Amino acid sequence: MNHKINEIEPQEVWRCFSALNAVPRASKKEEKVIDFMVQFAKELDLSVAVDAVGNVLVKKPASLGMENKKTVVMQAHLDMVHQKNNDTEFDFDKQGIDMYVDGDWVRARGTTLGADNGLGVAAIMAVLASKDIVHPALEALFTIDEETGMTGAMGLQGGWLQGQILLNLDTEEDDEIGVGCAGGVDVTAFGQFDDEPNHLNGGFEISVTGLQGGHSGMEIHKGLGNANKLMNRILWALDEQVVLSKLHGGSLRNAIPRESVAIIAVAQEQRDQVQKVFDQVRSSILEEYKHLEPELSLTLDPCAAPARVMSQADQKIFLSAVQGTFNGVYRMSPAIEGLVETSNNVAKVTLDQGQIQIDCLTRSSVDSSKEDLTNSLSAVFGLAGYQVRYAGTYPGWAPNMDSPILKVMEGLYCDIFGQQPNVAACHAGLECGILGQNYPDLDMISFGPTIKGAHSPDERASISSTQKFWRFLKAVLAEIPQA
Repeated sequence: MNHKINEIEPQEVWRCFSALNAVPRASKKEEKVIDFMVQFAKELDLSVAVDAVGNVLVKKPASLGMENKKTVVMQAHLDMVHQKNNDTEFDFDKQGIDMYVDGDWVRARGTTLGADNGLGVAAIMAVLASKDIVHPALEALFTIDEETGMTGAMGLQGGWLQGQILLNLDTEEDDEIGVGCAGGVDVTAFGQFDDEPNHLNGGFEISVTGLQGGHSGMEIHKGLGNANKLMNRILWALDEQVVLSKLHGGSLRNAIPRESVAIIAVAQEQRDQVQKVFDQVRSSILEEYKHLEPELSLTLDPCAAPARVMSQADQKIFLSAVQGTFNGVYRMSPAIEGLVETSNNVAKVTLDQGQIQIDCLTRSSVDSSKEDLTNSLSAVFGLAGYQVRYAGTYPGWAPNMDSPILKVMEGLYCDIFGQQPNVAACHAGLECGILGQNYPDLDMISFGPTIKGAHSPDERASISSTQKFWRFLKAVLAEIPQA
């Protein structure tokens, strides 16, 4: 039960997280959580404002003796990714997240947890509510729509913030101090196909389920299964025996797709052959992914013959396009060991009623490499005769290894924890790069507690890591340099 979450240390953070998680906060549906944050600030008698796009800014004066320190912007995003298992009954628009404790982890029952970036929001709330934490003048910036376009950060106007240092609390490894991130762009292909009456007398439903999914930036290097690519692989093998009617795979651009379902038509006399080919490709895929995706399930179930199907010619073009669409790590960084430089996530594939849509999210910390990959995607889609649209582009965040706040935080981390932190750039999209466009003089750093499985129902937050993060955050606030 969620009340047990409130008993975990640090209680002030988990209680704020529990209160936040009781409020629906899907990307582009943040009205309720914006009102929640405004009311929270008013109850503390703190200055609060909401800008034209929905970002919330709360200001708190410096604690006694900290008036001459630099003003700090503490920043996190209000929205969360809404993902659930197929067998989970849950209405994200009406229900709060159902959390529970599992050893050192806090999890949610069958849904995403919202620790990304809810724990960052909760930590800021706890600082704002505290009467004894030492801190400089604070500006708490809560942005909206980070997960589906970063429109909150993009819409933030210059001059609204007065701070000199920005602490972004959206990193997901507690030993990491983030100094850079990848930029990204949405690449979407739109196609049409001849939707014909079906003359075949049999039908099957193919399902790809049980994949881990996860964050398409932070976990793209793991080689996890992509439901859209695996489904296409099955259909590619069955191309000569079946005709495709409908296909729906994946949901969000920034989540590795976990599930895909297709409806196919087949002649009754071909059913045994289809089953035989399916069993062969199923066996091969399960063998390949047995170590990475132990819960992967590939099923072929009889169903009623669909009324309409795509033409065989259009099917060949569609399957070739998806087969040729690059997915995964495109290039590793030659400058930073272990960092993914450029990647693509084939996030969502939809085929129904004569319409085709293929949604990708391409990320890179190098603009020229991002352009090269998007050109490759466009070339494949163009050969298929599909239209391509670019949208939601956002810049990366270039590392500043001479950052003054980085020096402070490195020293504090070593003093408190007895080891060097991992100072690194990440392949995820953080809002720092966008915020830096209108606030180029901000000294920016990102850090946070350990969170695993973000953007999937396996999302979980480490309790011990949150304690470590909270201790570090309070120490950083106490050691902010003089203005």
